[in-house]
Amino acid sequence: MATLLRKIGLIRLHNRDTEDPKHHHNHRGGGGQQSASLRGKGGAKSGGHKQQQQQQQQQHPPGGAGDASPGPGKGKGKRAAEPTPRDKPPQPAAGAAGAAGAGGPRERAAGARAGPGPAAAAVAAGGSLVPAARQQHCTQVRSRRLMKELQDIARLSDRFISVELVDESLFDWNVKLHQVDKDSVLWQDMKETNTEFILLNLTFPDNFPFSPPFMRVLSPRLENGYVLDGGAICMELLTPRGWSSAYTVEAVMRQFAASLVKGQGRICRKAGKSKKSFSRKEAEATFKSLVKTHEKYGWVTPPVSDG
Repeated sequence: MATLLRKIGLIRLHNRDTEDPKHHHNHRGGGGQQSASLRGKGGAKSGGHKQQQQQQQQQHPPGGAGDASPGPGKGKGKRAAEPTPRDKPPQPAAGAAGAAGAGGPRERAAGARAGPGPAAAAVAAGGSLVPAARQQHCTQVRSRRLMKELQDIARLSDRFISVELVDESLFDWNVKLHQVDKDSVLWQDMKETNTEFILLNLTFPDNFPFSPPFMRVLSPRLENGYVLDGGAICMELLTPRGWSSAYTVEAVMRQFAASLVKGQGRICRKAGKSKKSFSRKEAEATFKSLVKTHEKYGWVTPPVSDG
């Protein structure tokens, strides 16, 4: 029995050793073919990827201007190459950009031949269109106001004052004051000297009624009554600080008549001096001086040293 078992074991060992070598070869060859097929697939993938990269390089050569894809050998996260300052087009200046935006080449050429327009010429000359329009508006306001003033004076029932235009100018008036307080010494002087009226001149500035007129006495020659050298009149409401656009010529003349009486104004009867007429230049100089003095001390009686 033991002998039989040993023979069976020997037979199995012999069969294993003497088994067909083709079976082992096919078994080993099957594994090699499988790994070869895997390697072939990987190589095909790698070859396809390389072929794709070559096609991209042919379409967009590396190093060319505007190539946004990274070239061979560059990292994945590498940003696209930006153009250098030399590659950027020069930016036009502000004035050139404005001129370029004004139209095409033909329009710009036509504009250059035509030259600057009126507005550009005014700016180039240092002027402006705004002051001209403002001056025109002020002239219209002044004219309308003075026309209304003339109409109101013509309708006065007491004939307190009358107006004559100087050289037909609406902005230069000679005003005749016909009445003052009949209980005053000035009224008595007027009766005794046969003076029918006190003549004054009013000139209206461009921005009237927002600035006061310049008012002075022409005749007769007066003393006191707040009438100064040259016929200048010392009244606060005739100054820029004391003036209001609500004042009318009639109201100003009534205030002047009251100040003459209050200041004890008299007609000058001194020999030689009474015939000397007032001058505008002297009146303007005197008025500027008194305004300066009152701005310093207020509208009170100034010191004698200041005149």
